[in-house]
Amino acid sequence: MNATTRGILLRKRKLSDTSLIVSWCTNSLGIIQTVARGARRPRSPFRGQLDLFFEAELSIAKSRKSNLHTLREVVLVNAFAGIRTDHRRTQAASYFVELIEVCTEIEHHEPEIFHLLERAFGYLDQYDPDQRSILHFETELSRITGVQGAKSNAAMALAHLFGRLPSSRPALLKLLASDKDGS
Repeated sequence: MNATTRGILLRKRKLSDTSLIVSWCTNSLGIIQTVARGARRPRSPFRGQLDLFFEAELSIAKSRKSNLHTLREVVLVNAFAGIRTDHRRTQAASYFVELIEVCTEIEHHEPEIFHLLERAFGYLDQYDPDQRSILHFETELSRITGVQGAKSNAAMALAHLFGRLPSSRPALLKLLASDKDGS
């Protein structure tokens, strides 16, 4: 069965000398994993299409036996190139990805999570992050997951529900606090 969806690339890792496993946050299938066969070859049709934080239209062949699907085609929609211009932007984008991975089960369809990540990356593409933007993302994610107001703040509510927050959070908040103090 083939499916077409829009997705944001979360992670990629080597599967073999020629292939990659690519994780996506999609608008219609949730978090999915795909095999990009031949993506590491010099003349691959995936060349330049599979990088962290890229948003793309995907064509996949869904597996009937596992949750590892085959990536058929990728059409780049938005590279969010501004994220790569500053380490704080990249660090914030990485934190958002980690937080979504903590709070979302594989193939659990929740389009609001995709749209939240898309908006966050659009923001980071244009602006440097600050503590307020991180807290806003956490608040929106807690609302989507249904834990808003359960604890004193969104991050603690998410940590309570899902058992943890990404270990990168304290370092990111410290970096952003020092930027604010240095301004």
